[in-house]
Amino acid sequence: MKNIRKNDKANHTEKGEVENNQNQGANSLTRLNKFIANAGVCSRREADKLIASGMIKVNGVTVSEMGQKVGAGDKVEFDGNILQQERKHYLLLNKPKGFITTTDDPYERKTVMSLIKNACTARLYPVGRLDMATTGLLLFTNDGELAKKLIHPKHSVKKIYHVVLDKKLTKNDMVKISEGIELEDGPIKVDDIAYVSGAENKKEVGVQLHSGRNRIIRRLFEVLGYRVVRLDRVSFAGLTKKDIPRGKWRHLTQKEISYLKMLK
Repeated sequence: MKNIRKNDKANHTEKGEVENNQNQGANSLTRLNKFIANAGVCSRREADKLIASGMIKVNGVTVSEMGQKVGAGDKVEFDGNILQQERKHYLLLNKPKGFITTTDDPYERKTVMSLIKNACTARLYPVGRLDMATTGLLLFTNDGELAKKLIHPKHSVKKIYHVVLDKKLTKNDMVKISEGIELEDGPIKVDDIAYVSGAENKKEVGVQLHSGRNRIIRRLFEVLGYRVVRLDRVSFAGLTKKDIPRGKWRHLTQKEISYLKMLK
């Protein structure tokens, strides 16, 4: 009886060790959509679409089912390229006038990518857009999930703009903007608007909003008969231009990165 109990105990211990090792192995696996997002390709949701459309291969085999997990030894391919788990990079540019927000341009115009080309070896992408004539804050990252979060309307990420108009903004028109304006693609209501403190006239205003619609600030004033002479984004998701000269950039601090990831 003693031998049997001893063997049973040994078998039980061995079984526990095997199960523990299996659990540790399972814990080291990553869902395929998260792996793709961490490689800087896109968000998890977009990664699911890539998987469903048969555009992802794991160890040479096309995968089309959701939920698959991959380990450190698995080879994941997209569009013929092997994906790597990149270190995440986040940097903030104070964009000058005359640069377009795109990764490349068929017309060979100046792009914002030329301003950050020596920042790191990772492939970074701009989060959202600023048109060629607009200056100010532009965030770059290879963190696809965070980028998607920051531009999605449901997260209401705040942006603050310094707007210079071709003529004084009347109090009546400021009230109209505060209450909401109807544009061709639907109504728009700013979060806040005020004359710039210390400005010599009422041509300069500060506007805070969370909409990411195309040329929204310019169109907002144009519909009321104003022309935007200068437009500068001075704040994005709580980040500011402090200590970043025009045309220069800096990496985000760990505190700033943590703050962005905690945004609801």
